[in-house]
Amino acid sequence: MEAFQQEFRRETQERNLVVHLWFRSYFSWRWAALCLLGLAVGACVAHPTGSQRFEYFRIQMGTRVQIILYADSEELARQAATAAFERIQNLDEILTDYNPESELMRLCREASRRPVPVSGDLLSVLDRSLGVSRITDGAFDVTVGPLVALWREARRTKRLPERRLLAAARARVGYKNVLLDRETGSIKLRISGMKLDVGGIAKGYAADQALAVLKGHGILRALVAAGGDIAVSGAPPGKVGWTIAVQSPAVAPGEKMALILHDCGVSTSGDTEQFVEIRGARYSHIVDPKTGRGVRHSATVTVIAPDDTSADALATALSVLPPKQGLKVAESQPGVAALIVARNGDQLRSYVSRRMQSYMSRH
Repeated sequence: MEAFQQEFRRETQERNLVVHLWFRSYFSWRWAALCLLGLAVGACVAHPTGSQRFEYFRIQMGTRVQIILYADSEELARQAATAAFERIQNLDEILTDYNPESELMRLCREASRRPVPVSGDLLSVLDRSLGVSRITDGAFDVTVGPLVALWREARRTKRLPERRLLAAARARVGYKNVLLDRETGSIKLRISGMKLDVGGIAKGYAADQALAVLKGHGILRALVAAGGDIAVSGAPPGKVGWTIAVQSPAVAPGEKMALILHDCGVSTSGDTEQFVEIRGARYSHIVDPKTGRGVRHSATVTVIAPDDTSADALATALSVLPPKQGLKVAESQPGVAALIVARNGDQLRSYVSRRMQSYMSRH
């Protein structure tokens, strides 16, 4: 740990790159509109090794997507970044629930009548989603769409969903009603009116896929950030990892906390901005699939995992689970670390997994 802290101090002194892992909720459409002028802007910084640092960003998937990479030429960097952004755009067209003609929404309309063949990306996202559902006992549930729709309306009107509507929505939620056939590449939904929502995993998957595109162009040192989801490959030249500053209620005023990471994913979920207060109670935008209500106990969850797809989905699941149960899930998964900040009235309490402690540094 001492070596880690020395490296962190050296990174800070040298003004090395610090990437902020903001909460998903920070990237509202209103903020995103302010960034539109920066679309496809690149910046390069020379390094002694001969490799140059380039930075690009676009507004995609309803958030700010940032790519930072090291390459030997501006031409290579631009080609690789452009291809990565195109990959993310393609995934958004497949996975969004805001476009009724996306592949995901067409699947929801048709799959209760018959098995529907789907693209490799949609099959992969749903397969990974169901896997996380199983290890979290349904705390992450890709069929939560009907409940999410009710709570989007509740946040707009500041009124709790009617009990009869909640009951009707809950009857259409349950990951075990999704039948995935890997051999035929098809999906069947057992219940009519089910609505799939991949919002808790799609950005992590997109970040991983963008990183894979960069590797395909020979870029082995890169970072892709999509809102609260970050995927990283090899460390920057001369560094042990990417320095990522964590914004969390667990950090006291004047205190700094950072992670130094490489070849993994990290994701943060939180209700710091996206919540609604109704009748004196605070409800998160994250919905518990079992109760049908917005989560009330979770402030923020940060998860590190071998890939950002896993980190994204687990951050959502651990926001739903009671903190101690969430830690058990994190500890049970290879390469997974978690920091959970839970609410108890006006008080906050932090729960830190053993692996997470090895990544953290506070000053």
